[in-house]
Amino acid sequence: TIQQDVIPPALAGRDVLGCAETGSGKTAAFLVPIIQRLAGKPRGTTRALVLVPTRELASQVYESFVALSRHSRLAGAVIFGGVDARPQEQAMRRGVDVIIATPGRLLDLLRTLPTRLRELECLVLDEADRMLDMGFLPDIRKVLQHVPVRRQTLFFSATMPQAIRTLTRELMSDPLHIGRERVSVTP
Repeated sequence: TIQQDVIPPALAGRDVLGCAETGSGKTAAFLVPIIQRLAGKPRGTTRALVLVPTRELASQVYESFVALSRHSRLAGAVIFGGVDARPQEQAMRRGVDVIIATPGRLLDLLRTLPTRLRELECLVLDEADRMLDMGFLPDIRKVLQHVPVRRQTLFFSATMPQAIRTLTRELMSDPLHIGRERVSVTP
């Protein structure tokens, strides 16, 4: 499974490019190493950021984070548009351990809290192909200006078009490629 292939190198600190279809267990493949890595770290600063394309996926990933981290002291926050931004801003000010966010709302908050991601150790882009299809590439590039260059990057996509390959070269350092992209078939 994608989890068996991703978790060991992710725990070792490698950048990982995971290519697997939606519903294949990618969420646990990146959350388990993040939770393990952060469990013994000092609290009060955001050390992991998961970028997703939609608020529905952000909520699903956050629910998985809560379930998987329930025996740890880690705190998380979900950040997306269409709801009151004040609780999200408060969570960023507190320095929750893990933020799961859509790019647009996160950028809105980073305009007033630009230093909140300086201690980031792990960046995850989930469903990267959908984010590109939805036009989030400029927003992703802007978010990258707020995170350290030296970090672990975990990148997940169901397909591997050229735009994704280009983005991975920009974002990642010697990534381990795991999985196989879906074969496109003309109906």
